[in-house]
Amino acid sequence: MEIKKYTILEHQHEERLDKVVASLHKEWSRSQVQQWIKDGNVLVNNRQSKANYKCTTGDDITIQVPEKDELIVSPERMDLDIAYEDDDVIVINKPKGMVVHPAAGHSSGTLANGLKAHCGELSDLNGPLRPGIVHRIDKDTSGLLMAAKNNEAHQQLVGQLVDKTVTRKYCALVHGRVPHDDGTVDAPIGRDPEHRQRMAVVDNGKKAVTHFHVLERFQDYTLLECTLETGRTHQIRVHMQYIGFPLVGDPTYGPKKTLQLEGQALHAGLLGFQHPRTEEYLEFRAPLPAYFTTLLASLRKND
Repeated sequence: MEIKKYTILEHQHEERLDKVVASLHKEWSRSQVQQWIKDGNVLVNNRQSKANYKCTTGDDITIQVPEKDELIVSPERMDLDIAYEDDDVIVINKPKGMVVHPAAGHSSGTLANGLKAHCGELSDLNGPLRPGIVHRIDKDTSGLLMAAKNNEAHQQLVGQLVDKTVTRKYCALVHGRVPHDDGTVDAPIGRDPEHRQRMAVVDNGKKAVTHFHVLERFQDYTLLECTLETGRTHQIRVHMQYIGFPLVGDPTYGPKKTLQLEGQALHAGLLGFQHPRTEEYLEFRAPLPAYFTTLLASLRKND
């Protein structure tokens, strides 16, 4: 890993850290630099900072540049479940257990590797480790997500996410009997101050809103349809745990004693958005995967 050092000049005073660092090398994209900052590869006066940190004249910046081979997503042929595809966008039904893009411990076998092999050209706005990736779903969450084949489509789709015009509905099996047929959780989410690998409802977190509707009740469990208004990391998992109904099988936010399941019972079953070129509204559905339907059948039988 190459280490570069830089001192903030007077004309860069009050500029954002990510903007300054990205300007130092023509091959460094701003989104790539933002990931480095998030990963702790960019230090200000030997301390980790945030991308929006306002630089001060004389600040010492240390940049740990990952090796080139760390920045490449190799194409890997996979049997992708494609719900829709054209020259601008592709919609994939991701299986449970698949990571969306390379990260620590997952350098291959990710959806990004499969997309590289299938599509060839993808947008690069999110940097080289996330080709085409517009939004993510967790490794053990199954279901629909969209990817962009070019930067114009990517920017348009991200704009829809920001404007909250993308429809995203999930099926979630939670512990306990939810008493209300419908509800909304409006609680900000950020890093858990005591467990940095987890998210939590915190006062200084980002706004997060989840709507839920009861689909079916069992003796000790409830099947919900959750609609995302925002898209924070682990949002449904955190919100359901916050109101006392954690997801079945959730190894991070759920109880240790749960149904036999590897990872949370959560499925992104509906995705709707405006096509980035034609502006036509498109909506896709993915049926519950076999593990989920088997689980529900077992609960119905026991009830």
